[in-house]
Amino acid sequence: MAPSLQFQSVIDAFGQNGWQNEVVDGREVLQTQFEAHHTRIHLHAQVFKHLNALSIVGETRQQIPETHLAATLELLMRANKQLTIGAFEFDFDRSQLVFRVTNLFDREKFDNDIISSMVHCAIAELDRLVPLLGVLLKTKADLLPDLSLEMLLMREDLLPPVPDEDTDSFGGEEEEL
Repeated sequence: MAPSLQFQSVIDAFGQNGWQNEVVDGREVLQTQFEAHHTRIHLHAQVFKHLNALSIVGETRQQIPETHLAATLELLMRANKQLTIGAFEFDFDRSQLVFRVTNLFDREKFDNDIISSMVHCAIAELDRLVPLLGVLLKTKADLLPDLSLEMLLMREDLLPPVPDEDTDSFGGEEEEL
């Protein structure tokens, strides 16, 4: 079956950006991986044709000990309050830190710039949060009450560098699937 116009526009956008990807059999889903500055990100792009929507989901594996779970979830909640688009989640079943962004389009052919921005957003947000989560996870459990999550979220020294306009990527190469 031929891809929908919506899905074809996602395939085209990934191709124009030079992002290696695979189509998930029987679904309008692309999957790929990126080596960001701080972490490897598994990403998938899923078209919801009946909604004229695209969802970009980035994930990275994070083992969270029980002693740090409440603080981790609070960090995600506080990070979400700062966001304009998208949201962080934690998938308990698979130990995955997740960032999801969805857009509803007014045309069947999705805009390449919006698709690219959604992918960049998912990668950048995960890459921003991973080192902050690392600080939290390195904090001894008995010192967690003294850790200011508000101050942690304001740290700029752990932010990944802003990529040059001439280079595509977030501190690394895309990984072949």
